[in-house]
Amino acid sequence: MTLWTDLAGLDYELRYEQVGPWRTRVLERGSGPALIFLHGTGGHLEAFARNLRALGDRFRIVVYDLPGHGWSTLADDDLEISDYVGHLLGLMDALQISAAHLSGESLGGWVAAKFAAVYPERVSSLILNTPGGTMANPDVMERIRSLSQAAADDPSDERIRARLEWLMADTSSVTDELVAIRQGVYSRPGFAESMRHLLCLQDPEVRRRNLIADEELAAIDVPTLVIWTTDDPSGPPAAGLAMADKIKGAEFRLIEGAGHWPQWEQQQEFDALVVDFITRHTP
Repeated sequence: MTLWTDLAGLDYELRYEQVGPWRTRVLERGSGPALIFLHGTGGHLEAFARNLRALGDRFRIVVYDLPGHGWSTLADDDLEISDYVGHLLGLMDALQISAAHLSGESLGGWVAAKFAAVYPERVSSLILNTPGGTMANPDVMERIRSLSQAAADDPSDERIRARLEWLMADTSSVTDELVAIRQGVYSRPGFAESMRHLLCLQDPEVRRRNLIADEELAAIDVPTLVIWTTDDPSGPPAAGLAMADKIKGAEFRLIEGAGHWPQWEQQQEFDALVVDFITRHTP
């Protein structure tokens, strides 16, 4: 399990937590109000490596590999949103976190929004970072499916880099280190089959039954910040604004010069937004 130069000199703990059938890789840093980060499809906890230094000085940061992802237990059956929601609930119980600020990116935002609609008492605030769950664009879904499965089937530098570059506004944001860590994950025995199960949400029928309904967005009753970017390949800023408009009292912020990973490409601006938002919504 290679770690990052971004973590050099930091105090943190990397370990596994058993959550039901899932041996879950978890990294914790800092103390204070709990802030849990959830990554996107095919991702891993290192997607937030650049945010741990500043944010870990203010909060108890928890980042983890979702079921079937990263170095957690691989999937041998299709995983839908309810599976991820149930796992998050179990993880919070295992970590003795009664309520947390949730920050989800892409798939992670989809899961976080669904979680907040069902378990509002466990959510202090919600930060939806280029979240999925409200759109079903066939071209985007096929692009995610083809790039992700190709990288899992053949975790070569070329295939891994192509998948990561799709996420970024500036392809130079894809560092050699980022490619290497993802190659390590995607080279795991059995990972290619796990990826097929993770990508079920790119199937139109499966996706349709998992989408976040307007009624669910209206049911979210916690402080919410929706973050979108100028160069997100999953959809235009209007999609994020429309989502924010359906959540009572939600705020919307646009980050320029970033694609699907603003926390990576525009780390300082992203961190500042998170600190400001959580500070304003922590008693």
